[in-house]
Amino acid sequence: MAAAPAGQCARRETIEVNERNLRLRPPRFRRFSAVELLIALTLLFISIPFVEEFKGGDLIVSVLLSLVMLSAVVAVAHRRVPFIVALLLLIPAIVGRWINHFRPDLIPPSVFLTAGLLLVGFVMVNLLRFILRAPSVTLEVLCASISAYLMLGLMWTMAYWLVDQLTPGAFAFNTNIQPHSMNGFNAFYFSFVTLSTVGYGDITPLFRIARWLAAMEAMTGLLYVAVLIARLVSLYSAPGSAEQREK
Repeated sequence: MAAAPAGQCARRETIEVNERNLRLRPPRFRRFSAVELLIALTLLFISIPFVEEFKGGDLIVSVLLSLVMLSAVVAVAHRRVPFIVALLLLIPAIVGRWINHFRPDLIPPSVFLTAGLLLVGFVMVNLLRFILRAPSVTLEVLCASISAYLMLGLMWTMAYWLVDQLTPGAFAFNTNIQPHSMNGFNAFYFSFVTLSTVGYGDITPLFRIARWLAAMEAMTGLLYVAVLIARLVSLYSAPGSAEQREK
């Protein structure tokens, strides 16, 4: 009879310890917020060609870009180390962007571009890791796949912008439309034209680093689509995937 109360006390102590650990444990986000990240990227990409033409358009672009970077950090917040690394990269990227917006004489664009470039690349690697390790095709996997592709173009957008800031004249503009710089939409346009291997020829990289970046982006775009389609098809046709989709 004495063994039963002792067992109940042990179980009660175990429950109390577990409840204490749950209270002390910091809150965690969902494994991936790829849907929210995709929405933020879509808002940025749809808005950027139009808002720059209006007064105060740079402010809207800064807000949307900050929203994308915040969503990117939340997308890797399920693991402590990636979350801390992304947060450390987010702070100089956002702070530098806003200081450059209001006081461009204090911080040059190269500061927030470098931090933003590292942040986007880091998040994209984690998205690809999630996609390649996924056991089946789900909504999160599809959104993560599209988000990773869009962030690939965003990463090269920042890279072209950074090269243009550090080495003026790295790109030639074969058009009379102003401005002749890789700031904002011009870098975005050239990045996705190169990523999709269209190449209209209205913007031409001249310097070696610019030409190398363009070649690397074109190869990456082709390889990403080929590897991604192969991976998604293999997941969709894997044994047991039909049962998981029905659930």
